[in-house]
Amino acid sequence: MKKLFKLILNTIPRPILIRLSYVARPIIAFSLKGTNFTDPIDGKSFKSMLPYGYEKQRNNVLSPSTLSLERHRLLWLYLNEQTDFFTAKKKVLHFAPEQAFYKLFRKQKNLDYTTTDLFSPLADVKADICNLPFEDNQYDVILCNHVLEHIPDDTKAMQELFRVLKPGGMAILQIPQDLKREVTFADDSITDQKERAKIFGQYDHVRIYGRDYFDKLRSIGFTVIEEDYTNKIALELVEKYCLAKGEIIPVCFK
Repeated sequence: MKKLFKLILNTIPRPILIRLSYVARPIIAFSLKGTNFTDPIDGKSFKSMLPYGYEKQRNNVLSPSTLSLERHRLLWLYLNEQTDFFTAKKKVLHFAPEQAFYKLFRKQKNLDYTTTDLFSPLADVKADICNLPFEDNQYDVILCNHVLEHIPDDTKAMQELFRVLKPGGMAILQIPQDLKREVTFADDSITDQKERAKIFGQYDHVRIYGRDYFDKLRSIGFTVIEEDYTNKIALELVEKYCLAKGEIIPVCFK
């Protein structure tokens, strides 16, 4: 199954994968029903979760029901337990909306919810993150997760995110991050997709973020909380929810 998932991820474009998943998801979820692991987003439990990864596959990380990964489940828990995201009125901008969240957030009556992306079929507004068609100081919450590693000019993208966030607003800007690496690595000369996958972990990534990511966000103007939320959750729940122990949520304020 790992080889099959790797082949699918590396050969089928993401917009097509999104459409195909709506057909396959209920069948796979039913076949994996069990009690070993639970997806906290919908509360469903499974005997195992699915593997995922473009270059190096991670076992037992993809939820069969919501298609959430470790980062999605961690973010869900943080938003639900540590913020008023699900209760207070919020104007929300969501970049590259994840299937794990899209329908749930769309149904939230307290949210004025807009999605944006250049290519996603789930995007309300087709837009370039480096040149957003939104006015200054518009959004209470911005969700932009695992997007910046795809953007050649991530400084410009961060500036645009800061510009459209309201003063006092919150932006959660998750990225794949190597916390053992002090300095972010990028090399614009690497353009071959196989080489990018080998070096950056995915064929369409252009850098590997290190610990300096947080300071770069601060240099844009954000106040950044490096939220190590898995250390605030009981270890048995970290394992039950298939979270990545030690993953940091960059919670940014303007």
